[in-house]
Amino acid sequence: MSDLKQSVTALAGIGSHTANRLANLGIHIIQDLLFHLPSRYEDRTQVYRIGALQAGMTALIKGKVECTDVLQKGRTSLICKISDGTGFLDLKFFHFSASQQNSLKAGVFISCFAEVRVGYAGLEMVHPEYSVLASMEAPVAEASLTPVYPLTEGLNQAVIRKAVKLALAVCNTQPALLPDWIPAVILQNYHYPDLLTAIHAVHHPQDSQAAAALQAGESPALKRLAFEELLAHHLVLRSARVKSNAWHAPVFVSDAALTAQFLQSLAFSLTGAQQRVIADIEQDFHTGRPMMRLVQGDVGSGKTIVAAYAALLALAAGYQVAVMAPTELLAEQHFKNFSTWFGIFDSNVVFLTGQLKGAARHLVLQHLQDNTANVVIGTHALFQDSVNFAKLGLIIIDEQHRFGVHQRMALREKGQHDGMRPHQLVMTATPIPRTLAMLQYSDLDLSVIDELPPGRTPIVTVVISAERRSEVIERINNWVDHKKQVYWVCTLIEESDALQAEAAEITAQRLAMLLPKVRVGLLHGRMKTAEKNTVMGAFKCQQLDLLVATTVIEVGVDVPNASLMVIENPERLGLSQLHQLRGRVGRGVNDSYCVLMYQAPLSETARLRLGILRDSHDGFVIAEKDLQLRGPGEVMGVRQTGAIQFKVADLRRDSDLLDNIQHAADYFITHTPHAIEPLCERWLGISTDYSEV
Repeated sequence: MSDLKQSVTALAGIGSHTANRLANLGIHIIQDLLFHLPSRYEDRTQVYRIGALQAGMTALIKGKVECTDVLQKGRTSLICKISDGTGFLDLKFFHFSASQQNSLKAGVFISCFAEVRVGYAGLEMVHPEYSVLASMEAPVAEASLTPVYPLTEGLNQAVIRKAVKLALAVCNTQPALLPDWIPAVILQNYHYPDLLTAIHAVHHPQDSQAAAALQAGESPALKRLAFEELLAHHLVLRSARVKSNAWHAPVFVSDAALTAQFLQSLAFSLTGAQQRVIADIEQDFHTGRPMMRLVQGDVGSGKTIVAAYAALLALAAGYQVAVMAPTELLAEQHFKNFSTWFGIFDSNVVFLTGQLKGAARHLVLQHLQDNTANVVIGTHALFQDSVNFAKLGLIIIDEQHRFGVHQRMALREKGQHDGMRPHQLVMTATPIPRTLAMLQYSDLDLSVIDELPPGRTPIVTVVISAERRSEVIERINNWVDHKKQVYWVCTLIEESDALQAEAAEITAQRLAMLLPKVRVGLLHGRMKTAEKNTVMGAFKCQQLDLLVATTVIEVGVDVPNASLMVIENPERLGLSQLHQLRGRVGRGVNDSYCVLMYQAPLSETARLRLGILRDSHDGFVIAEKDLQLRGPGEVMGVRQTGAIQFKVADLRRDSDLLDNIQHAADYFITHTPHAIEPLCERWLGISTDYSEV
C-alpha cells in the first residue's frame, strides 16, 4: 500500500458492491475511513460470568452449548441454552438458517455479546453477536472499546470495522502517508495530541472514561480533529479571498448631486445603520477590487433601499446591475420598487423570470446585450446561458442562501472578462449566527443593519394549541370588522409543492365556509405569476380580508394593514423561518399579533423553540438558538448546494474552537503556507472554487 488516496477497493475484502455502499456514507478513498468516526462504543474488554449477569447489562460472555431447540409455538424461534459453570443463559434467534442451527449444536463453545433481558425461563439474549470458539480458554476480550459506526443499507458493523482496521494498519506501517500538517507549537498551545494518536483514540478508546469524554465531545483527540477540519474550511475561504483580490473590478465614485436627488425623492429617511452600511459599500467601490460583501438585516430593516443605492452608483458609472431574488413574488416586488426609485433617472429597469416567453423575453435579452437595459431584476432565470450582459458591474443577490453555489458562480462569470469581475452584494434577512458567519462567510466582508426604521410596531407573539382553533377564527371575524387584514399560513412537512398547495386550498375553503362575511384569498407556489400578482394586488388594495398562503409569503410581502398572522403547525418550521414569516406583520401603525397554533402534544424541544420565538424579537438571538437546537445544515431554512457538511466538527458542540481558528490560520499563512493546500485537500477535496461566491 502506497497511498491513502487509493480507492477503498485497494483494501483486502472490499469489492465493488461494498465500495458502492461505503460511497453512500461519503467514503471513497482509504483516508475517508480514518475520518468516519464511531457514533458510540461497546465494552468488550471484560468477559462476564453468566452467574454475575443482571437484566439491563450489555455484556460479553463465554459458554458451552448445553442444548438447542426450535420452538414452533407462536413465532418460530431457535433457543440455545449455554452454561459456563456459574449459571445458565438462553440465546434466542427469530431469524436463523439451517447452517446457523447446525453451528450451535450441543458441546460447541461460543462467545456472545448483547443486552441481557428477562425471558420466560430466566435471563436471555436476543439475537446476540456470537463467535464459535476452539475452547473455553480461547481469548475473546478486546484490548480497547469496540466502535459502533454509522451505517447504510447493506453494510454491517463487521465489514466497516474491518475496513477501518485495515486503514489504521496502513498508517501504522507507513506513518508518513498521513502527515500531521498542524505545527507542533499549535498542538502544544491547545494541548492537542498528534494526528495519528488522535485518530487511534477516537476509533479505539482505551476505557469507558475515554469513551465517555468522546461521547460528551470533550476528548482532546476529538477536539483536535474538529479543530483541524474547521481550520481547513476557514483557510479555504481565506485563500478564496486572496484569489478574488487578484482580480480587478470597476471603480464607482459617488456623485453627491445624484445621490442627494435619490435620497430626497424617498418618502422616508435612512436610519443610521443603513447609512453605515452604505459607507462600507462606497469604500469597497473605490478600491478597484471586487466587493464581496454580505449585508445582514432583520426583517423590515431596509436592506433593499441600501441595495438600490449601491445600484445607483453602478449606473452612474455606466455599468449594468443584476438583482437576483429567490421567488417570483419577491422579484416582482423588487422590480416595482426599483422602477419607482429609478423613475426620476435616465434608466431602463427590466424584469426577467422563467415565465417570460417569446418576443417579450427576446426583447429583454436584446436590451441586456446591447446595454439599453441597465438594471435587470429576476429569479434564477438570470444565469441561464441565453442571458448575456454588455457591461455587468454589480450583482445583488437577495436571500442568498436560497441559491445553489453553481447558480451564483454562473451569474458572476457573466460579468467576468479581461481580468475584471463584477462587484457582489449579497443580502439576507435570515440572521446568521456568529459561529456560522465566522466560518461559512469568512470570505465576505460583513455589514449589519441592526436598527429598524422608526414607527415599526412590536409584534405580540402567542403560542396556543390547535384545540382553541374556534377562538382564533372568532377573533378573525372581530379583526376584519375593524377593517384590518389577516394572514393564515399553512405549513406542511412534505416538500411537494402540489401537497402544500392542496393543503392551502382545503384550508381556504374551510375558512371561507366558517367565515361567510370574510373575503378569503389563496396564495401558493404552484399558481402562475399573473394569478399571484392578482391575489397580492387585491390583498394590498384591501379587496381581500384574509390571505391563506403557504410559506411562499416568507419574503418580500409588504401589506401594512395586515396586522394579524396565524401560523398553523409552527413546530414544523425552523425558528429563523418562523421569524421571517412573523415579519410580514408589524409593518403599519396598528398593534400586531402572531399566533403560533401548534398540534398537541408538543415535544420538549418544540416547546422550548416556540417559547424562544414568543419571548424574543431579536433575529440574531433567535438564529443562535436555532443553531444550538437544529445545527448549521438547517438553520438557514433550507439545505443548499455547497453548504458546509462536516465529517467530524459539530458547530453546536465545537463553537468554542472558532475563536482560536483565526489565530491558527494567521500562523499557517505566515509560517507554514506550504501546509495550507494539503490540509484543505484532506478535508474538502478540491472544491475550493465554490467558496469564492
